[in-house]
Parts: sequence; structure tokens; C-alpha cells
Amino acid sequence: MTKFPHDQFAKEYLQKLLSPLGEVETSKDVTAEVREIDVFFQPTSVNSEYIQSLGLLGKMATTVAIIEPFRNAVNTDAIFSCVVKLLNSRADLLRKVNREDQRLESTQLPFLWILTPTASESLLNSFGFQIPEESKGWGRGVYFLSEVWRVGLIAIHQLPKVSETMWLRMLGKGKVQQEAIAQLTGLPADHPLRTNALELLYNLQANLQANLVNNPEGEQEDQELAMAIVPLFREHLQAAQQQGREEGRQEGRQEGIEQGLELGKQEQQRLILENFIQVKFGEVPPKMAAFLSAVSTLPTGEFTAILLSISMLTVDEFGCQQGTRLLAENVVRMRWNEGGEFLATVVTSLLELPVEKLILLLAQLPQLSREEFMVLLGENSGVN
Repeated sequence: MTKFPHDQFAKEYLQKLLSPLGEVETSKDVTAEVREIDVFFQPTSVNSEYIQSLGLLGKMATTVAIIEPFRNAVNTDAIFSCVVKLLNSRADLLRKVNREDQRLESTQLPFLWILTPTASESLLNSFGFQIPEESKGWGRGVYFLSEVWRVGLIAIHQLPKVSETMWLRMLGKGKVQQEAIAQLTGLPADHPLRTNALELLYNLQANLQANLVNNPEGEQEDQELAMAIVPLFREHLQAAQQQGREEGRQEGRQEGIEQGLELGKQEQQRLILENFIQVKFGEVPPKMAAFLSAVSTLPTGEFTAILLSISMLTVDEFGCQQGTRLLAENVVRMRWNEGGEFLATVVTSLLELPVEKLILLLAQLPQLSREEFMVLLGENSGVN
């Protein structure tokens, strides 16, 4: 769990997208009074196709850049703080080249990008931010100080809703961010950037839910964002199913189709669940881990419901215990479709078993009748 999930998401997100183009450092310290740069990017390669796929973000990544994303609207003090980081970073660089008796072109100096969900006209005017010439091709929502400053500001809510701005609108807020997430689902299932973004969004959702307990002021907005991410779970699993079908077709046998479909789905669901629990609680407790494989065989709809239930749990020992019991209940119910006293008794007995015996019993579960299962369970816990 992280105290500032949106900040962490923005840093990891930009690092993931920009790393194919160069070196990316997050939380980079600069000298003077220590100030931390959120993202420092230095291009090391030119991949025109990849740059184009990033749209506006790719255009930003053609020079050394300091990127400062804000979850809430940037204010005057925050802009001054960003500029100080830029000047300190520039001073560090100039001292280095002077020591090494090198020459530095102005284009090699870092460019500061301030990413803000909204920006008022009065704020922009007070600093003298200007709209670039149309011929420069930056589009609506991008502003610059005079050229010597090397400072740009992107008002994310003003960006046009086109594919070229999607990756930056993912760092917006409210409806703007949710629309970008929805647009992300339109990318091909095997798109590498889509996969990376999905993984980070899963982590963001888990962190949001974990922090809601201690951050009631952001509950409504964060809850809406968390719910907007949920459909991506389903799509990710459907993609795994499709991959299984393709693998089966390549085998050329109906058996291969079914086996590829099922194995692909189960493995994807297990990985998603494991990652989700780890982000939520900081680790996957051994007893909870024992149920992962069995739970991963659930239908997609039921599996998604489990993720939602886990996301609502408190981030403490009690929440972890509830999560383990939730997984156990679903495994038993999936096998015999029974509830009531039988379910409560069996689950309690299962959770009392040592981890090693629990794993062994769960591995045998699909082949056991109810009577056989109860006998084995009774040998370890006294249940009849």
C-alpha cells in the first residue's frame, strides 16, 4: 500500500512508457535544498514508430525532460517549486560539463513539463504561459513560457479526446481519466503498452481501495475511478480466453482448443489475483496463497466479483483473514454448491489446517466426493 497512490501511479506509468526511449529516473534528488524530481527522462535511442505510438507524450520525449505530474490542479507555489527544480538541475549539469571541460548546447538542457488536471486562465496569464503557434503541432491544452525558460504546461482537461493524447489523459482526473481508461480498452489485446498500463491500473485500484479507509474525503472520486478499472479485469481475462482458443486451433484438435482456452484463462486469473492481493496487503499470506489456483478456475464473472470484494477489505490482519475466508468459501461452494452450516463448518475447519496439509487437501479436492473429502478433513480437524 502507498500513501499517495495517484503520485505513485503517475511515476510508474511514465517510467514504463518512456523507458524504451531512454533512461528514466523517478524521485530523483537535486542539490541545494533537497528537492525531488518526480520523473527525469534522458533519451538514449530514437524509435520513430514507438514515439509516434505515444502521441503527444512521445513528442515530449525527444529531449531531456523533467516531468512533474500533479493529481490536483497546480497552483502558483507548486509552479515556482517546479521551476526551482529545473534551475537546480540545470546548474548541476552545467557544473558537470565545466569540470569535464565539455561544451553544452542549449537543446541539451532539461525541459520542464508540468502536467496538471486543470489550469485556470488567470493562473496561466499570471506566469505568461502562451499558446504555441499552430504550425508547431502541439494542439489544444499545451502552453509554454518564453523559449529561454524551457518550460511547458499541459492542462490535461483541455486536451482533445483523440488517440494522440490518450496516454496523457490517463493522468487526468475524474471523467477525463475515466474516458481515457475506456479508450485504452479499444487497443488490440496484444498491444504491449495496453498490457503495461493495465498492470499499473490494477495496482492503482488496489492502492485506492486500501487508502479509502484513511482518506474519506477522496472516497467518492476514488471509488468511481476504481469502478472504472473493473471492466478491464474482464477484458484482460477474455483476452486470455481468446489466446487459449488460438493455441488450441494451432494444435488442430478440439481437445487442444479446450485445453488451451482453460489453461490460458486460469493462469491469467491466478496471476491477476496474486498481484492484486500482494498490492492490497503487501504480501500474499501462505494460507491465502493455497487457494489461488483453485479460485482461478472460477468463471470470469465470479472471479471479478471476488476481486471487488477483496478490494473493499480493510488493510490489516482482520482484512487479510476475511480475504482468506472469502477465497475458501468460493472454493468449497464451487465444488459442491452448498452454503449454510455445511459451508461455514467446512471453511472453518479448512482454515485451521496447517498450510502443508491444506495445500495437499486442495490438490485432491476435484477428485474427491463429498464423503471422501469429509473423511480426509475429519482426520485432520475432527469434523464428521
